[in-house]
Amino acid sequence: MMHLSPEAEDLLEQLYMREIEHLPDPLPATDDRVIQELVRRELLRRQDVKVSLTKTGRTEAEMAVRRHRLAERLLHDVIAVRDSQVDSAACEFEHSLHHGIAEHICTLLGHPTTCPHGRPIPPGRCCRERAGASSVIAPLAAMKSGERGTIAYLTSHQPDTVQKLMSLGVLPGAPVAVIQIFPSVVFQVNQTQVAIDAGLAGNIFVRRNEKSS
Repeated sequence: MMHLSPEAEDLLEQLYMREIEHLPDPLPATDDRVIQELVRRELLRRQDVKVSLTKTGRTEAEMAVRRHRLAERLLHDVIAVRDSQVDSAACEFEHSLHHGIAEHICTLLGHPTTCPHGRPIPPGRCCRERAGASSVIAPLAAMKSGERGTIAYLTSHQPDTVQKLMSLGVLPGAPVAVIQIFPSVVFQVNQTQVAIDAGLAGNIFVRRNEKSS
């Protein structure tokens, strides 16, 4: 993986959205040193004042977009960052998602296909390897009776929802076994049996046991 400056990665993302996804986002004013960095690494070609992605640049740009949108998904779904702050927070966070970290986050999130804004997340190797298989992480409401796992995280934009689940003993790291899904979701967490509606169960994400996935 190439090590690029954050400004260079940002420009690659903008070019990808303009050239590949045909989004109308205007290119930001860019320091010529950033363009030179990408041209030197053969990721951009420059003709007069126009710049465009090379074949290698397209691949690198696609992965930069992937990291940004996975960061958005993580911040929105797990950390419950407000919608208005997701994009700017992801811009800062995405540049640290290298050396396989993005793949681990993708697996944690269950290989999401879109960002919170509905734009596609380019698939990575982890997505292709798990094609046709169940996600490692799944919302409790999407699991089947008899499945077991460990609670990975709780998520909700309403703090009261998380507090309610925690008061029931639903905590990250706790073992969970699904008893029934309909008409209500009934499961055992540690030694306690809990019954909640499907909406509330959708805020509980479980790392399935290997034999269940």
